[in-house]
Amino acid sequence: MSNMISFEQQLFKAADKLRKNIDAAEYKYVVLGLVFIKYISETFNDLYEKLEAEQYSDPEDRDEYLAENVFFVPSNARWSHLHNNSKLSSIGEIIDEAMEV
Repeated sequence: MSNMISFEQQLFKAADKLRKNIDAAEYKYVVLGLVFIKYISETFNDLYEKLEAEQYSDPEDRDEYLAENVFFVPSNARWSHLHNNSKLSSIGEIIDEAMEV
């Protein structure tokens, strides 16, 4: 078994640290926000890959997602962006920006 922990495990460790500083009533909004971003990013990515494979579609066109009842997720709010920047000290601000979009 590897000593490396997954990104999700890192998030839960960070969430445990946050929980000490945040009232439980507010903490649920942080966790639910991250779960929501993860869910819409996965749904978005599924359709993105499908559109990317189609010759005449544009995977960055919001209307493509609207037509399929899928949230369009801007690049700075995608789970992959959060994951790629998870080691930065500014990850809290990056997550806040992702949730505002």
